[in-house]
Amino acid sequence: MASKAVLFSLWGGVVTPHLAQTFQKFEETTGISSENALYRLEKGKVTLTQMIPEFEAECQKVAADQGFSLPAQFSAQKLFSDIGQVEFNKPVLDAAAVLRRHGISTCVLANIWVDDTDQRDGVARILSVLESHFNLVVRSCYAGVRIPEPDIFTSALEKLALKPQEAVWLDVDEESIKAAESLGMTAVQVKDITEALKEIQKLTEIEVTGDLQPPSCDPENVSHGYVNIKPGVRIHYVDLGDGPPVLMCHGFPESWFSWRYQIPALANAGFRVLALDMKGYGDSTAPPEIEEYSQEQIMLGIPQVILVGHDWGGALVWNMAQFHPERVRAVASLNTPLFPVDPKTNPMEKLKTMPIFDYQIYFQKPGVAEAELEKNLERTFKLMFIASNETVSFLSGLFVGSLDDPPRSAILSESALQYYVQQFTKSGFRGPLNWYRNGERNWRWMCSRPRGKIMMPALMVTAGKDPVLLPAFATGMENLVRLPISFSSSLFRPAELNKILISWLKETHQKASIPVHPKL
Repeated sequence: MASKAVLFSLWGGVVTPHLAQTFQKFEETTGISSENALYRLEKGKVTLTQMIPEFEAECQKVAADQGFSLPAQFSAQKLFSDIGQVEFNKPVLDAAAVLRRHGISTCVLANIWVDDTDQRDGVARILSVLESHFNLVVRSCYAGVRIPEPDIFTSALEKLALKPQEAVWLDVDEESIKAAESLGMTAVQVKDITEALKEIQKLTEIEVTGDLQPPSCDPENVSHGYVNIKPGVRIHYVDLGDGPPVLMCHGFPESWFSWRYQIPALANAGFRVLALDMKGYGDSTAPPEIEEYSQEQIMLGIPQVILVGHDWGGALVWNMAQFHPERVRAVASLNTPLFPVDPKTNPMEKLKTMPIFDYQIYFQKPGVAEAELEKNLERTFKLMFIASNETVSFLSGLFVGSLDDPPRSAILSESALQYYVQQFTKSGFRGPLNWYRNGERNWRWMCSRPRGKIMMPALMVTAGKDPVLLPAFATGMENLVRLPISFSSSLFRPAELNKILISWLKETHQKASIPVHPKL
């Protein structure tokens, strides 16, 4: 029988180094046992502020009784503040995310204390990461029991509504392994984290190692907000993380949810991520008037940010950087290059000469494409969200010859499909299609505005297999953007894309001397 839950020990399992290693080093240096004081602290008998003077007085007494002096740099406060600087085992966090996606409950048992000192940020960081990655976190200081006492395992299993035989315990400590096994749990002792996760894989029958998708953002477990950009029009956004703001702008036919793999990664890297539902999409206002979707009317109502856009969102962020540079700290675009504005050539006439953009001509007449795309939303999204090695007939905006019930692509989970269907049930395709109906209006507006070379930090990420926004379209961008950094990736390769974005964001803020404080 496959296991239904995996319980992880905090110290040595989820984070390193193990707590015991820190105190063992202290005991070797001073010759003083910290065991009794630490146990009282972890069981919640005292807070850290209460414990520190007691512990230091005890150390001074033991030292005096034994006829030696404590090191000049001795500080119990320093001992505990250093613990807050532990590193998370990212493979464990990734494995926990995979297990949760497959319906396996995850839990952390933590021998930890109530930190009420001025240096409590470290423990706050640990708890924040745990609560965002695991279904349940059991703290010894609140439970009144600590690992390896059996009651802490029993308490967790009761909260998870599971029998011991249905759960796996993972820890480095042999004593806790024996305690878990005595209750009937299966236990895995961590000697090498990769090998331990392979054991978890066997016991749960779920692939938790290898090239995995990064954790995704759950719509039910993230903060949602709204900003009024003008009377009667408000924009919905998802908000996660603390730090310098990064505003994510999606494309067609998407939603904030298209950034679901980027939001947690960027938040954990130390940024505040704001992922919009663009005007006309999801929970944002969807006015029917075509002119409401012109670039002149798309105002974000937020002070200076870094902008990241994809598809239509990419066009928007380039325009913001070019025409409202005072509002933009840096700009990044996925797939969509910055096209030069030619005052002599109407873009709609140019589109008619490029068969690759036939669908945009089809989108121009209000009501026509809406009827097709809204007829069967599941079918629409199955045909729109496909991998680069999958094909669909898409001629003049019509799904010519496509199946009535096409198979769902491997890149689109059933839950993601249903979320897109739910979102587009609210306002349909009128607003999203109106973005395409402002080509001439946008062109005239851009021609009337002063524009120079974009001088702020810029990132261009092309998708090698994008059938419409070809990488070749980015050729010559160096004439429009100062020193653009270019990479190749895709929203459909989220782990790779996250690395590119985080590296660029960190470098951009480092050069601007803006501090970034990663969670992980």
